[in-house]
Amino acid sequence: MKKMTLLLMGCGGVGRQLLRHIVSCRSLHATQGVHLRVVGVCDSKSLVVVAPDAHMLELDDKFLLEVCRVKEDGSSLSKLSGFGACRVFAHSELTAKVFNMVSHLGLAVVDCSASSETTEILSRAIDLGCCIVLANKKPLTATMEYYDKLVSQPRRIRHESTVRAGLPIIASLNRILSSGDPVHRLVGSLSGTLGYVMSEVEDGKPLSQVVKTAKSLGYTEPDPRDDLGGMDVARKALILARLLGRRITMDSIKVESLYPDEMGPTVMSVDDFLSKGLPLLDTSICKRVAKASVSGKVLRYVCVIEGTRCEVGIQELPRDSPLGRLRGSDNVLEVYTRCYNKQPLVIQGAGAGNDTTAAGVLADILDIQDLFP
Repeated sequence: MKKMTLLLMGCGGVGRQLLRHIVSCRSLHATQGVHLRVVGVCDSKSLVVVAPDAHMLELDDKFLLEVCRVKEDGSSLSKLSGFGACRVFAHSELTAKVFNMVSHLGLAVVDCSASSETTEILSRAIDLGCCIVLANKKPLTATMEYYDKLVSQPRRIRHESTVRAGLPIIASLNRILSSGDPVHRLVGSLSGTLGYVMSEVEDGKPLSQVVKTAKSLGYTEPDPRDDLGGMDVARKALILARLLGRRITMDSIKVESLYPDEMGPTVMSVDDFLSKGLPLLDTSICKRVAKASVSGKVLRYVCVIEGTRCEVGIQELPRDSPLGRLRGSDNVLEVYTRCYNKQPLVIQGAGAGNDTTAAGVLADILDIQDLFP
């Protein structure tokens, strides 16, 4: 039985769902000859590790499910002190203890956080020959120096879920690039939230109503401006552009926000934005929808990468194109290459949700099992 040792950073929705997947798939993985040993879990405040010997022992399934319960209740991992065979380290000791684990264990560091503070740990892990698996976009959108370090051992990094949950976008692009087929254009709808918003306003619904509905359905962040500002899509676009060899930073990407600066978080509260700000945007979006419709087109919030161009924002697209036919929160990416020129490769499917994203992370972990003894 091949044993893979894991350290999980991040216990939000994706991290918790990943732990549940690991527990529920024990019998399946056993038939595949692999066992996932979770020896440590950390959030932004605490680190829980197996005691006394992480070389031999692991956090058992009962403990992992208790981690999920505690975090779902909004508590810190420190609450687990005294529960099972574990040790809990506070924030002041967290980084040093994580570095110690990375240095002495051959493991995979799994980053399901949304923090930029994990970059140093990931960089150290790469230096020490560890593997890293990312759902967190921020490390790959840091400086080019950090990016180069993280991807310097391509066999030891997987990050499919940084762009679109479990959709095979990164793997597909890597296969195409490795075959010598140059990618000259990418066009994609990479936000389930903005995909939903655009398809709903296409049906004549006011933007303000659509955003409020999306928020009530759990499609948006607590502050919908985190989605409407376009920065999440911009990070995904930057990851894709760098994968294609573009040596660019976030400042190089043109980003269209769906709200003006005077409605930003430092000016308006969330409640004021929803009740007073958003309705002021209804007319302009309605006019753009009508203008596109006259020429048989629809509005979609997309990323476009072509040559030196890298931008995210609203585009008018043919109604009968893969992006034009997109409905709801599904995602789609059109890949144009020498081989896929007139008819692009289209990757489409559910690209959001904790369950889908965690499944993508788990698939990435299993994909590197050959690097473990």
